[in-house]
Amino acid sequence: MLFQVGGQGARPTFFEMAAAQQLPASLRGALTYSIGVLALRRPFLHKVLDYEDEFFALLMLVLETHSLRNTDASFSESLYGLRRRAAKIRTKQADIRSKSSDGIQHSSLEKRQRVLSVVFLVVLPYLKSKLHSIYNKEREARLQASLWGPGDERFEDVDYFDEAEASIASRTSTETEATIRTRLAKNIQKIIGVCYPWLHATTEGLTFTYQLLYLLDATGFYSVGLHALGIHVCRATGQELMDTSSRISKIRNRERERLPGPPWLKAVQGALLKCTYAVLDYAQTGLIAAVFIFKMMEWWYQSAEERMSAPTVYPPPPPPPPPKVAKDGIPLPPDRTICPLCSQKRANPSVVTVSGFVFCYACIHKYVSQYKRCPVTLMPADIDQIRRLFHDM
Repeated sequence: MLFQVGGQGARPTFFEMAAAQQLPASLRGALTYSIGVLALRRPFLHKVLDYEDEFFALLMLVLETHSLRNTDASFSESLYGLRRRAAKIRTKQADIRSKSSDGIQHSSLEKRQRVLSVVFLVVLPYLKSKLHSIYNKEREARLQASLWGPGDERFEDVDYFDEAEASIASRTSTETEATIRTRLAKNIQKIIGVCYPWLHATTEGLTFTYQLLYLLDATGFYSVGLHALGIHVCRATGQELMDTSSRISKIRNRERERLPGPPWLKAVQGALLKCTYAVLDYAQTGLIAAVFIFKMMEWWYQSAEERMSAPTVYPPPPPPPPPKVAKDGIPLPPDRTICPLCSQKRANPSVVTVSGFVFCYACIHKYVSQYKRCPVTLMPADIDQIRRLFHDM
């Protein structure tokens, strides 16, 4: 069986389909990088980066809807001269002998197929991205719990040092009063943490299977989404490419004619539609230019050899939690400026490095010399582990 590597025929090559599929990811990288650079001087743009998934999904929703309505192709497919066609299997032998030998008839997309194409191109990738982020958070929480214990058993320094009126009893009672919404969110996160790896493995396996079958010319569907919708991606003919502009003009003229209201209102609405179409066309052109510029900068500043030889950078481990207060230890006063040993305002504040709690230097020096431990956590300590604090914040 031969691989399809040529550019002849209506069937796109595997490389054309792969390039069209990877274009949205490149576009997202270019936009994220550009907004990140602009955010250094315009801090309000950080809000866009905080909701990166939502903004990119909204942008792609506009672009994909606009492209499917005008060209019967997705945004990336239209750039490669590809078109989506509804695939219908012919049952009449006469049609099969007279028209083609594969038994498949292509026709223009229906409205239902356009809507579902937008769902597969925008909505499902957005949901997968959100599930992936939730799964990563749940995995980090499980990892931290396995290293440092459950979060409910940790000593929270915020309750002692950031809130002057907090106490151990009030902290315990507050932690036990979990709302139904919080419990439900935690249960959902746990379910996603268990189910998402299987879902991700299934989707990746189906994607790989369809791409391999497409490469071997065993199927006409590049992905499971196209198969579910009954859509083939074909090359646009020269006549179709030449007629694209006239087709777009006809569609827009029809939309202007359907506008309700008196003539003056139709004129205003038509002008607004014209401006909207112009903005979309310029935005599409600008996004294409941004992708190519981003890729060129990426190639210029980082070669393939550097990317392959660069060591893998792992995220830093989570910081260790504050130590627990021992049952037999000295309780902490509500006021963080008070020394737990003498119950007076701290003089010459000093910290025990094994626990991080602050006392008067004279008090902690005397206590550690006698008991060889931290008075709050009862962790073993030495005089050499006492450090003077020169900025008592």
